[in-house]
Amino acid sequence: MMWLLKPETIPEKFLVMFLAIALFALVMALVLAVVDRPRLPKWIPVTGYLGPAVILIVFGLLWPGILTIRNSFYDRLGQQFVGVDNYVIIFTDQGFLQVLLNTFWWVLLVPSVATALGLIYAVLVDRTRFEKLAKTLIFLPMAISMVGASIIWKFVYEYRDPGVRGTRPQVGLLNQIVVWMGGTPQQWLINPPMNTFMLIIVMIWIQAGFAMTVLSAAIKAIPDETIEAAKVDGATGLRLFWWVTVPSVRPAIIVVLTTIAMGTLKAFDVVKTMTGGNFGTSVIANEFYTQSFGRQGENIGNALAVLLFVIVLPIIIYNLRQMRISEGER
Repeated sequence: MMWLLKPETIPEKFLVMFLAIALFALVMALVLAVVDRPRLPKWIPVTGYLGPAVILIVFGLLWPGILTIRNSFYDRLGQQFVGVDNYVIIFTDQGFLQVLLNTFWWVLLVPSVATALGLIYAVLVDRTRFEKLAKTLIFLPMAISMVGASIIWKFVYEYRDPGVRGTRPQVGLLNQIVVWMGGTPQQWLINPPMNTFMLIIVMIWIQAGFAMTVLSAAIKAIPDETIEAAKVDGATGLRLFWWVTVPSVRPAIIVVLTTIAMGTLKAFDVVKTMTGGNFGTSVIANEFYTQSFGRQGENIGNALAVLLFVIVLPIIIYNLRQMRISEGER
């Protein structure tokens, strides 16, 4: 029966998968059969419906989170208590300070620029004849996996030294444009700090479509009476946009900003695919993965995970507060 716990062959793995599905179906059928019976105390249906979700949250989220916080104060083996030594390393080591600086630039630039571009796209695209086609093209990067988008942009940034014997001709689109303009090709992904901003551009390209979609829906929801009243008062063009459109979609802007900010803090695929975190481009999410399989004796990975949670928490709280304020205004 040990193969149930550690399946090794492909048939054993498939069998364990089917057994797990069958067990899940059996448990859900039992829960539904119990809670659907008449004349039961109210706490039984509530427990039946919420119980599985609470159990999953406790053992799949809360308990691992508590262990992560606990292990961040211990060595890698989880045996020796080291206090805040892991955190001291993060905030004193030059390499980790560079990681924190890179993360700061990511969180500052990606949400703000992507949201601004999304808002501009939403205003301009809504006025075109080919609105659906334009929105589809702008949103398309969101349909591509992070890894796929990273590979596309890696080809765009590609650099090949023409002086090296046996090197194929230059195919990097950006470098080819630079050559056409009379410039010199650059190693965009190797030279810091420029390479960090080149990776940020990729994330902005991906997230701008999401921002456009949400903000476009918010703009369409602005009452026509509000727009007409503003026009009667003489607001046109930029004044109409700045004093009417932006305040009207402020809740949507906040949601987009906070959502992209949280996604940016967890950015891993772009960095890992394009540079592997080398050449001074690593961020907290990538370093968390690297350190989990890196240094011996230190538990930097868990400390970085806790630090990431601490950074994300204020963004979540702010988002919830703004949503409650918006609901109160309605």
